[in-house]
Amino acid sequence: MPKIIGRKPVLEALQSEVQIEQIYIAKDARGDVIRKIFSLAKKERIKISEVPFQKIDSIAEGKNSQGVVAITSGIKYSSIDQIIHHSKKSTYPLIVILDTIQDPHNVGAILRTAECAGVDGVFITTHNSAPMNETVEKVSAGAVNHLKISKVNNLANTIKILKEENFWIFGSHPDKNSKDYSEVDFKLPVALIVGNEEKGIRKLTADNCDFLVHIPMKGKIQSLNVSVAAGVLLFAISQNRI
Repeated sequence: MPKIIGRKPVLEALQSEVQIEQIYIAKDARGDVIRKIFSLAKKERIKISEVPFQKIDSIAEGKNSQGVVAITSGIKYSSIDQIIHHSKKSTYPLIVILDTIQDPHNVGAILRTAECAGVDGVFITTHNSAPMNETVEKVSAGAVNHLKISKVNNLANTIKILKEENFWIFGSHPDKNSKDYSEVDFKLPVALIVGNEEKGIRKLTADNCDFLVHIPMKGKIQSLNVSVAAGVLLFAISQNRI
């Protein structure tokens, strides 16, 4: 992933339209520029990690960083409309929504599975989600370069738009009223939502779903890793449509 190195260059990037995924700042970094970086990053909901200077030096590959490095996106993001338009080319459109998934390994694994399953597009929430960094790109095995991906600030509004475009919203959720995924007919335009590693999809998100589905558990552990669950559901949907 491309990098911006140095205090002033990072501040200037924040004040422009550069797509920044994450900012690393040395723990002992101080000063007016640092305060402005924190303020603008918070406003734009960009993740900041305070790390030892040695970590900054490693990320900057020895260049004079002044204790600040920003990771910019090498991904060309799509708009909501672009993904919906693209999906309509499929007999049964399939979109995946990642609701505040925070582990880059999980995001990368889901993107890899989504590409293999023929997903038409992926929506990722901007707030409280993993940055689209080098880890995501590596774990996805290059899927980030083949998928249409959109970052959305307001998931409820995105769901509303999808419903207006005749998508049915399915949420992966172990609710007592949810349906066994194997008993659902997915031969229709589907937007599948998978949620946070610990909390699952948010209550408001679940309330906005048309259906909640779950994967029955036969062991003593009653949950799967989110990337594994996404894989099970995506290929079940693909198999159901044959």
